[in-house]
Formats: sequence, structure tokens, C-alpha cells
Amino acid sequence: MEARSKTIEAWFSMIEQGQINLPRFQRHEAWRPAQIAGLFENIMRTPPLPVGVLLILEVGDKELFRSRPIVGAPASNVRPSMHLLDGQQRMTALWRSLTDNYDDIRVFVRLLKERDGAEDDDATESEEVERPLVEIVKRWDRKGVMQPVWADDDVACIKRGLAPLAILRPGGAGETAFKAWRDRLREAKAYTDDIGDLASELRKRVQGYVLPFLSLPVATSRETALEVFINMNTSASPLKDFDIVVAQVEEAAGESLHDKIAELLRSIPAAKDYGRIEGILLSVAALLLDKPPLKKTYLGEEFGTDLMRIWPQVAVGLERGLQFLSDEALFDEKSLPSEVAVYLTCALWAAAASLRLDQEGNARSLIRKVLWRACFTNRYGKTSATRAYSDFRTLHGLIKGDDSPACELFNETVFRLPDIEEIKAAGWPGRKDRLPRAILATSLRRKALDFADGAPINKSNIAARELDHLYACGFLKVGRDDPLVNRALNCALITSATNRNKSGSAPSIYIAKRAQAANLGADVVRWRLATHLIPYEEVIADDYEAFLNARAALVEADMRALCNGMEPTA
Repeated sequence: MEARSKTIEAWFSMIEQGQINLPRFQRHEAWRPAQIAGLFENIMRTPPLPVGVLLILEVGDKELFRSRPIVGAPASNVRPSMHLLDGQQRMTALWRSLTDNYDDIRVFVRLLKERDGAEDDDATESEEVERPLVEIVKRWDRKGVMQPVWADDDVACIKRGLAPLAILRPGGAGETAFKAWRDRLREAKAYTDDIGDLASELRKRVQGYVLPFLSLPVATSRETALEVFINMNTSASPLKDFDIVVAQVEEAAGESLHDKIAELLRSIPAAKDYGRIEGILLSVAALLLDKPPLKKTYLGEEFGTDLMRIWPQVAVGLERGLQFLSDEALFDEKSLPSEVAVYLTCALWAAAASLRLDQEGNARSLIRKVLWRACFTNRYGKTSATRAYSDFRTLHGLIKGDDSPACELFNETVFRLPDIEEIKAAGWPGRKDRLPRAILATSLRRKALDFADGAPINKSNIAARELDHLYACGFLKVGRDDPLVNRALNCALITSATNRNKSGSAPSIYIAKRAQAANLGADVVRWRLATHLIPYEEVIADDYEAFLNARAALVEADMRALCNGMEPTA
């Protein structure tokens, strides 16, 4: 391995000529705006500070890995001379910032100190305000016009003391951009020699800044290059477990895990609704490989090879498992009481994929029992990965019809279901608490028809539903943060239009309006409320305590049915 260095100007020349690419196993952009700003602050300060060492692999007659250009860089048909193994985030930030390539941000350099009242031309005596040398402005589209509008106007920018960082770009393209910017300011009589001198000085600092790198020679083997990449990134810890597995898969099978996941999402679009698909996928694979879903498992030498071997089984498990979650009224990440429930359910459906008829029906009941006990008990509150692994081994045997020991999840002495009082006291389901979310999910299980339009809840319309207080704060005469009003039992998921129409009136008044509006009268509203496990008589009596007791009993009955693998009955 050889230590060398190049200026930013030299690196940019190589990128423009297609001489430096990223191996496709590299993760995508991960830096936040503050990290981008910090990179340029270090480069442009006096004296400059180091920003780390890059790692590259020299490319010979044939690329060891399939590669792609840096984001925003011009496409090229020529074979690159280097693969950037480590330093992608830095090089991407340099390129995209200095070429003004971001869609949702614009990077600026401060050339003037900002004054309080800078928008007031008469505020000559205003106090100067110290600002960072580099500032990043977020952009957004409003009716086809990017906001804020001033960020595209060089004159408006310089009034704020700012200039686009792209005027500091090295090379001929940067020189052209600098001159065009200068001419626009001169035409508006907003240019001064001080502004131009500082911009020129900063441009020299950027293009002359030296980025050191370590170079792996052309003779380096594919296996050695990946080993160096993985070892460097695990010691510095900038990568997630999934990124390491991506490299392992590339080494073991010569395939792109990113491409396989993109293909999976095209066939199972619901997968993106339940959180990071990468984490779910790795956890399912680990269980199917009879290993706990832990970092140690993912970093094992054979995990990438094994993942590709069982990939079809993982894909089937995800497809059937996520459909099952939707059937059980767990439609997305926001409604999930337990993250474990997702990957454990998918792994169990992968194990049950070959079953048919009665065997499949038995597996469905068992998986329902597992799912809802995962939601209603604290079995997976601590050491969830090892407990999920232990339970899966037992449950896998039960699905296959083996003589397996009792599953610890079903031990009601240790992992009991909540009682009536605990159900009554559970807080608001909008927070990420297990029991309130489990109660809400149970109340959706009977299709949760909207109070007004009667539409059943499903995966396609849940985003249009809002959490509503059945007994409003004003009616109960308490503040919005009072625990008395913010209980799971006092919550229903209804459309935004229905929520606005409901306002803060007493339940009996609102229900009477709905009954009057419904073609079939009170019976229709009674039925719609019942699909939310809302007791009609108690709610129209405007008796909050009686309502809580009655609804808690309904929720408990359905909870016990679901936690025993059964469909709740009327």
C-alpha cells in the first residue's frame, strides 16, 4: 500500500475525465448538511485542517468490481483508473457542492460579514454579526419555483454576504463560473474589489488543498481489496451492518445487494412502509440461518454467501409476512407496537411457505398468536434479538410439526397479558409506546369504518386518517397534555374531514349529528362505532369513566382472542 496525495483540482480533473469511480457495493450518500459545511470550513480556514485520508484501488486492464460514477459526475464510457474504496462521502460532498448539484440544498460561502438590518440600506451603523464561513440553505419547490427565491439571485445573495460555493470550483469550468458571477455583480454595481479578492483567495485555497490517499496496487486481489475496505470501515465505524454485508455479497457472489433490494421493492412495494427494509431483511435472514439477528452474525465471513443462498426464501417470507401484517391491521411503521413483530412474522411465514390446507391454517393461527403476544407482552422489551432467536427456533419446529419445547413467549406467568386496569391506563398511541399502539391496532382489526363516510380502514387510506380524542379536552375540562384525556381508549383513527367536523363537542351531540345524517339512522352509527370497539350506549351517555370501563372490556376480549391465535367474534 502506497501513501500519495493529490490536490482537489487534480481530483476534479480525474472525475471530469471519468478516471475515478465508486465500486457499486459502496453505500449511497449519508452526510448531513452540517458535515458538508464542516468539510469546507476545514479546507478554507487558515491554516487548513486535515479532512482524512482516502483509500483507492488502482485499476488495471479490467475492473475488479462493477462501478458507478460519483453522484452528479458526468457519465463516461472509458475504464476508470481508480476505484474510491474509502472517502466517498467526502469526495461526493466536494463534487456536488462545488458543482452546485444538490436538489434540496445550496451551499454558500460567506464573503461579507452580515449586519443586523442587512436588508435596510440605511442601516450603516448596524452591528456586524459573525456567521460561519460556509452556510447551507435548504431548498423546496412551491408551484414550480424553488424557494427561497433569493438563493438563485447572486445580487440578493451578496446583500446577505453570501456567494454560491460553486464559484470556488477548481479548473476551467470553475474559472468560467467565477467570471460570470463577477460580471453579474458588476452589472448590478454590487461588486467590490474586497469581495473579489476574498473570493479569489478562497478559490486558491480550495483548488490547492491536498487530499492524501492510500493506494492499493493493480495486483491487489478482489478478496484483499474487500477485506481492507471492511476492516477500515469497521474500525472507524462509519458504516452500518448492512453496508458491510453489501461488500460481503459482492465478494461472495459478484452481485449487488442494492440491486436485489431495489428489485424486491418493485415486487413488494409494501416493504418500504415498515421501516428500514435493510434491517428487516438482515434479521429475517439471520433467523432463517439459525443465528441471532446481531451485528456479530452479520459480520461473519460466510453471512454474505449464506444470504444469497437463501435469498428466495427471504423474499417469500417478506412478501407473505408483510401481507399478513396488513391483514392484521398493522399497516405501517407508525402503527407497529413492536419492531420484532415484523421480522419474526416474516421469518415464520418463510418457514411456513410450503404448507398447504390445514397445515397452513394451523400455521396462520400460530403466527397470529405470536404476532399479537409480541405486541401485548414485554417479551421483547430487552435483549429482543436473542429472545426472538430463541423463540423462532421453537416456533419453527412447531410449524414443521416437530416435537418442540414450549415457547417462552407463551409463558403467561412470566409474560402476562395486560389486565383491564392496565388497558385503561395506557397512554396516547401517537407516542412510540408498545401497549397504546397495540390497543389502537386491536381497535382497527374489525375494519374501523369512518364515523361519517363509512369507509373501512386499509393500507391505502391509513395515511389520511388522524388520531382523534373521542372525549375532547374541552369537554373533560383538562389541558391537551393531561394524561386523563390522552389515553389509548380515548382514541379513534378517523379521516381528517371527519375530525374537523367533529370539533370539540360532547360525544352525544356529535353522535346524534351522525345518526341524523346517516340514511339508516342510529343503527348505522352504532355499527360503525362497533368496528372501532367503541361502546355506543356508554359513549352517548357522555360518561367518561363508564366509557373507559366498557371499551377496555371490549379491547381485552379481542386481545385475548388474537393472542390465542383466533379471530375475534362479535
